[in-house]
Amino acid sequence: MNSGFAPSDAVPQAIDGRIDCTVRGSLLLIGINRPDKRNGFTPAMLEGLAQAYTRLDDDDSLRVGVLHAMGGHFTAGLDLPAFAPLMRAGAKAVPVGLVDPLDLGMEGYRRRTKPMVVAVKGITFTLGIELMLAADLVVAADDCRFSQLEVRRGIMATGGATVRMAERAGLGNALLHLLTGDEFTAAEALRLNFVQTVVPAGQELEEAIRLANRIAEQAPRAVIATRLNAIRAAEDGAAAAVREFLTTQQSLAASEDAAEGVSAFRDKRPPRFTGR
Repeated sequence: MNSGFAPSDAVPQAIDGRIDCTVRGSLLLIGINRPDKRNGFTPAMLEGLAQAYTRLDDDDSLRVGVLHAMGGHFTAGLDLPAFAPLMRAGAKAVPVGLVDPLDLGMEGYRRRTKPMVVAVKGITFTLGIELMLAADLVVAADDCRFSQLEVRRGIMATGGATVRMAERAGLGNALLHLLTGDEFTAAEALRLNFVQTVVPAGQELEEAIRLANRIAEQAPRAVIATRLNAIRAAEDGAAAAVREFLTTQQSLAASEDAAEGVSAFRDKRPPRFTGR
């Protein structure tokens, strides 16, 4: 299903694929656009995705990103012939200094601070799984076909799957799919905590936008702080996250949004948060 949104602007890309960006209120809709090749990623597309993620983090008017795809599939993964020279050279397609869409914390790359919701559908292979595991919330169409099939191509998943699959589903469940490269369904992805909800095919983008809008209604600084603290706990342990509690809360409590939250509670009205 096409997203139905005409892009308001597009990150410049190679002819054989691009990343389209549409601003909808405080959301940035990021569209993978190479449907004739099942949205297989070229190096230029991955760089364009990093540029879109960087735009989300740098634009104060944007609060939440929504990653989706044109056509009937999310992505078949990397276009291997296009990426093979980079892999052999140990090089990356994303320039240093941009936000890494895979959020790996690698030296020289920024980590995303704002929330990202992903809508996946149809074929969602390799890089597609790693992009959704690097996001915050994932809505999957019930027609999804997942596969982390790098071992079938003689390479290893290096976009976070070896870490995040085990984190979400346990080592045995992760290795079941990492070592066989088998296909699995949306129901299995839900069971393994790789996705948060499954909807009928064609409704995944609408649901992702609904969730993104609910997040965007909340206090932006509090959303970012909450997200980063949860990630700190997952990556560095509970004690590291707890050590941030008092200083983070002190900073948030002094914000205009915290005062607005108290005022709205007292007045029994919806809050009007500004991010200050």
